[in-house]
Amino acid sequence: MRPALALLPVIALAACDKPADKQTSQPGVVANINAPIEPAPEAPPPANVTAPTPSPDQATSGKIPIDLQGRWTGVSNQCGDRAADLELNILPDQLVFHESVGTVEAVTPGAKAEVAVKAAFTGEGQSWTRTLTLRPAADGATLTIVNDGTAVTRKRC
Repeated sequence: MRPALALLPVIALAACDKPADKQTSQPGVVANINAPIEPAPEAPPPANVTAPTPSPDQATSGKIPIDLQGRWTGVSNQCGDRAADLELNILPDQLVFHESVGTVEAVTPGAKAEVAVKAAFTGEGQSWTRTLTLRPAADGATLTIVNDGTAVTRKRC
């Protein structure tokens, strides 16, 4: 019985050691770091498929409407004070706050001129994703931003 047990590791190694030409290969997977990568085969495009038309309540392009773009600050802050905690610069594809920047991922129109902006934020060494609701006043002079149920109103500079 002992001689058979002594040969068991040798038999197991021999069974696992396949020659390279008999191994199954997967496109795009390389076992040898010196070997070139085989490109994965391309799938044919589906036939007779049309892109769905987004409804008004679905996310639109990742651009914030031009009416909301510009510099904003707290209602009681001076517009020239770039150190104000409520300083906000809204670009077509970014929300630049005092200590964080949000890169817009999606913009969803809501009631009236309101929009929901989903953005990936970075600031103070952290990253997070958040959806903010931007509610402009009818005259465009103020903008209320709702974040997790908390609303903050800013004035246009």
